Amino acid sequence: MGEKLDIITIGESLIELSSNQSLAYAQTLDKYYGGDTLCTAIAASRLGSKAGYITRVGNDPFREYLMDSWQAEGLDISQVKLIDGFNGIYFVGHPEYADKEFAYYRKKTAATRLSIEDISQEYILSADIVYATGVTQSLSLSAKEAVKKAFMIAKEQNMTTAYDVNYDNRLWSAEDAKDAFEEIQDYIQILFLSMEHDVNRIFDMESPDKCIKYFWDLGIQIVVVKSAKDRGYFVGFEGDVTFINFFTDEVVDSTGSGDAFNGAFLHGINSGMTPIEAAKLASIDAGLQCHGVGAIKSTPYKEQVYSAYYGS
Repeated sequence: MGEKLDIITIGESLIELSSNQSLAYAQTLDKYYGGDTLCTAIAASRLGSKAGYITRVGNDPFREYLMDSWQAEGLDISQVKLIDGFNGIYFVGHPEYADKEFAYYRKKTAATRLSIEDISQEYILSADIVYATGVTQSLSLSAKEAVKKAFMIAKEQNMTTAYDVNYDNRLWSAEDAKDAFEEIQDYIQILFLSMEHDVNRIFDMESPDKCIKYFWDLGIQIVVVKSAKDRGYFVGFEGDVTFINFFTDEVVDSTGSGDAFNGAFLHGINSGMTPIEAAKLASIDAGLQCHGVGAIKSTPYKEQVYSAYYGS
């Protein structure tokens, strides 16, 4: 199969068009690419992990840009399938006196046709960690089945599995998101949650400590709860909960910052860090990512992140 991988992520890619102005009045838009699990893979890759990516790419005018860009990032794209169809797209704008603008178009894209046929047991077993999200599951029934197959393979071989609920009510209902999580909860070892979006809305809990204990009782070993209200991360591991502050309060654009956190966290875990050390590294990565516009475009590199980590 080739060289050993550290992390494999499964999901969708989208074209990102962004501006530091309002979308209504911007004369030009910066082109890049995004997608939550793709952002996680590249965040890990930019820190030095060897990451692989599983998706389907549409045979539209953006295909070469996407594939060439991922290869330049060092991603293993041997399991990316090029098919007839088109790729999703999203827009990010930043009006001067208003909240961030966000719009996307992702129905019936190539990525929605992800299926169990895209999950090679040999490829899954070539990595240390397999990662997916609720966004991946929301693409389609076949995509949801693909995630379950990958996690079952990984769990049977005692590999590490990681998952972010990443709930977005524009994609599906809270009930559907919870059902999708429950389908694979027995296979998850590392769980990422947003206090505001996941814990409150899907699991109807108000306390990070209560939430973490609930998932420990389900057998999930490491639980990370991101809380905008508390300006930090609650990290639950081996019976203890530790709070890690956000690295910065200076935010230009938070698009993809949670995904960057996850990639840096998984990189840290696979590099031998404790969950607390990995969370500190990931907080820096996410904080630096927030200083720029766009998701992956603003994701920092190893030297910058580790310099801040060892300097802190």
